[in-house]
Amino acid sequence: MLSKLFKIVFLISSLVVSSVTFAEDIIGNSFDDLVPQLTTNSYKQKEQIIEVLSTVDDDRVLGVFKEMLEGRLHYYKEDKRIVFIKEKDEAYEITDVITNDVIGQVDKYDIKKVSVNNTLRGMLRARIAKLSLKNKNPETRLSAVFQIISDLDEEAVALLREREGMESDADVLDAIKTGLAIVDVQSKDKTKRLNAIALLKESLLREAKQALDALVKKDESGQYLEQDAEIRKLAQSAISTIESRREVSAFAETVFFGLSLGSVLLLSAIGLAITFGVMGVINMAHGELMMLGAYTTYMIQNLFPGSLEYSLILSIPAAFVVSGLFGIAIERGIIKHLYGRPLETLLATFGVSLILQQLVRTTISAQNVIVSTPAWMSGSLQINPVLSITYNRLYIIIFSLMLFGVLLYVLKKSVLGLQVRAVSQNRSMAKAMGVRSDWVDALTFGLGSGIAGIAGVALSQLTNVGPNLGQSYIIDSFMVVVFGGVGNLWGTLVGAMSLGVVNKFLEPWSGAVLAKILVLVFIILFIQKRPRGLFPQKGRGVEN
Repeated sequence: MLSKLFKIVFLISSLVVSSVTFAEDIIGNSFDDLVPQLTTNSYKQKEQIIEVLSTVDDDRVLGVFKEMLEGRLHYYKEDKRIVFIKEKDEAYEITDVITNDVIGQVDKYDIKKVSVNNTLRGMLRARIAKLSLKNKNPETRLSAVFQIISDLDEEAVALLREREGMESDADVLDAIKTGLAIVDVQSKDKTKRLNAIALLKESLLREAKQALDALVKKDESGQYLEQDAEIRKLAQSAISTIESRREVSAFAETVFFGLSLGSVLLLSAIGLAITFGVMGVINMAHGELMMLGAYTTYMIQNLFPGSLEYSLILSIPAAFVVSGLFGIAIERGIIKHLYGRPLETLLATFGVSLILQQLVRTTISAQNVIVSTPAWMSGSLQINPVLSITYNRLYIIIFSLMLFGVLLYVLKKSVLGLQVRAVSQNRSMAKAMGVRSDWVDALTFGLGSGIAGIAGVALSQLTNVGPNLGQSYIIDSFMVVVFGGVGNLWGTLVGAMSLGVVNKFLEPWSGAVLAKILVLVFIILFIQKRPRGLFPQKGRGVEN
């Protein structure tokens, strides 16, 4: 009996001593003191460090917790410094967590990950949510609320209720109330449930609809799980309202993607509309001129690796010059000898397209190359929980319209534009008035080619950059030009946007390939009735 009592006393004493020792292992209460101690192998000790760190008023704490949760928090074996890692080629670039100094590149065997288990992951998620809810940035707090709503538990609900009384931002407060309403629909208080349903009716969150769906479910025998008929009726009405609003958002998203596709078609076709309309040349190398613009973007980024935010802007004039010069060379070297022979011109420019493809394969690479997207074009604009607009497509829509406006101004207000319009409407009369039509042809071809290069800059942000880039857009470009009206810029704009939107509305039920086929069939039938397109050019020369 005494021996058993002695063992119990010894065990309790050991636990007390170990707990005291464990408490003493945690040194200090500042960020700089606590973070280096995360190198310990003891998960219990890490729990205590995380708990203490979460009380430290330091903006760096949230970043450490996020990196630790994602498995990107490491320590340098040589001196136990805690570091953030960033993969670079075959090595890692490490940054000191405390000083934020870049240490440099190291081999992966020189660092070791700060390990976490499931208990620590749950703890980190809770602390990240709590710290994010206190962040000064309303967008960060809103994102934290949405993250909490996606995984509601007792601790998460307590966090939301605590924050509800302190939140000042209207959007964040609405999100918090929505999260609490998702919980309250299962409350025993009928009044609280009715209020929750009324609140969820205004939300497009997936979790809100799931909470309402649960109120109108049936069991295997066909009986409603929810016994209160009034609750079921209001829940069904709320679901119908949410579905209607979701349909509106889906429609808006389809229109946006249609306009973004239309802007790409506009960029690819607008240069062709000039050369084809003014000169009557079917330029099968137009796609390769776009490809040269995309590769120019790639080369500019390699020349200025540290200026990614500005290299894309520098690529626009560079691509215009490169593709424009190639275009002038093609016109002066080949096309000017083939005027009046459209079939031979088509074959010659097709040969040029093959030569340009092989030139890129030989001088740069036969494989696709990576063109980075600057930070200001990354991410998306969240309109509501089911509708977001990607910044890269939004900027390309704006850019295509700006380019259209600049080109329209050049053709309407400049001397070159006046001569281009004169040659396109009546070449013989323009010659008689002293217009050098051969140079107008060269400059016009160069202008159209330069714009194709600018289109390539935009396409480099949307698709893979490779030798075959232009082949994907040449047929679509001709379709837009023919549909809108040869040589008419407004027709090109309307045609591109119309075809882009129609394609996106057809794709959900017909598929991408069949949608293109249907659009092509429509254009064939359309030009049977209006062979000169939506907005035909005017002039005596055109009539002939």
